[in-house]
Amino acid sequence: MSEPVTIVLLLPQVLGTYGDAGNAAVLATRLRWRGIPGEVLTVGWTDAVPADGDVYVLGGGEDAAQVLACERLRDSIGLRRALDRGAPTLAVCAGLQILGTAFTTADGTRVAGLGALDVETRPGGGPRRIGDVVAEPLLPGLDGLLEGFENHGGITELGPDAAPLARLRDSGRGPVGAGNGTGDRLEGAVSDRGRGTVIGTYLHGPVLARNPALADLLLTRALGELPPLEVPDGIPATTAARLRAPRRSEHELRTGARRRAGA
Repeated sequence: MSEPVTIVLLLPQVLGTYGDAGNAAVLATRLRWRGIPGEVLTVGWTDAVPADGDVYVLGGGEDAAQVLACERLRDSIGLRRALDRGAPTLAVCAGLQILGTAFTTADGTRVAGLGALDVETRPGGGPRRIGDVVAEPLLPGLDGLLEGFENHGGITELGPDAAPLARLRDSGRGPVGAGNGTGDRLEGAVSDRGRGTVIGTYLHGPVLARNPALADLLLTRALGELPPLEVPDGIPATTAARLRAPRRSEHELRTGARRRAGA
């Protein structure tokens, strides 16, 4: 590959409360460990969003920061073009809500989102949903378990053009986490148009550091089949095994999608 893979990190100064900017660093590192040149392009408040990035990453933030970020990104021609062409996109917490059709803030203000995900979020009332999450992926091509830490007060409902990312695992004493907060044990959302290249989740951690298979799925969406990953020397064997994560080709992802559709 002659040109570096570009990972576009959007507005981390307002969408970076929980260290979610680390997701972009994880993607770049996993490219480097495969011998693939990659770079993180950080889009600041006054920067234009490029339309030709390979992967886009949005993080979390408080209500005021979320509203500001949504207003800033809603008019971005570059981001709109990237989403329209199906650029793989990871949106965490506030990012998930921003890419939805709308969200309502704690004071009752309804804010129009970017509409890349068919979801709408409203205040949940009661205590915030804070704690560890363990969930079983529902997205074809994603194996194992998803783990992370949630901290949000919203309830996110999926429309007909969205599918859940995962289902909360039952510990025997109830689900591990709150997920979308709707009581159906669902967590996150993916675009159900095309190959579901927009992935939204409430998982922090950063989520890609804790779930390398999800990182590789995003990279596979962007690049096709990935070469083997060479973990640097000095990393403990058990950690290295987790970091390698099973590789999936585009053929495997499409086959998995067809199987899931026919199930």
